[in-house]
Amino acid sequence: MGVITDHLDLWGQALQGTLILFFGGGLIALVLGLIVGAMRVSPVPVARAVGTVYVSWIRNTPLTLVMFFFAFCVPILLRERIDPIVLPTIALGVYTATYVAETLRSGINTVPVGQAEAARALGLTFTQVMTLVVLPQATRSVIPPMMSVFIALLKNTTVAAGFSVLNLGSIRSWLSEQGENQLVVLLWVMLIFIVLVLLLAWLQRVFENRWRVAR
Repeated sequence: MGVITDHLDLWGQALQGTLILFFGGGLIALVLGLIVGAMRVSPVPVARAVGTVYVSWIRNTPLTLVMFFFAFCVPILLRERIDPIVLPTIALGVYTATYVAETLRSGINTVPVGQAEAARALGLTFTQVMTLVVLPQATRSVIPPMMSVFIALLKNTTVAAGFSVLNLGSIRSWLSEQGENQLVVLLWVMLIFIVLVLLLAWLQRVFENRWRVAR
């Protein structure tokens, strides 16, 4: 326990960094993924093409390279200094959005086509059909795979450790410089991640039960 009690401030900062990366990246991924997912099933060919290119390009690029671009290339392009945690958070969101989009698309495909056609026959626009008819039904089927995406996002936050961001993935090197046992530090980091993942799994069950009652 001395590894934690002797460095509470450092552990607190590392946990805070991980949570900022997770919640910030998750919010970006949800918003962007919803947009891209809608584009992927859009009746407009150009929108479908843009969504397909985005998903294929970003998803097939290693996260490290995506984060490298945002951490080093974007500041050069913008010609200004940006908080070190902001750009990795955006990189995580942009990368995870591709998986959110594909998960939503798979959920949308579970909704019978006849329902969307009936809604359009009533005069609803594509946006209204998606928000009022398709997405509410698709959400129920995508909760488990969507939570898996966010569990992966939580673990991917450790990649930011290589870009000067203090989080649970980088605390080992910080404490190693202070003479702490690296194996013990890694075991504590593993335990913290297990607790966080269990919390997400519990949240998944809560959402599943709530939607099951709503049906």
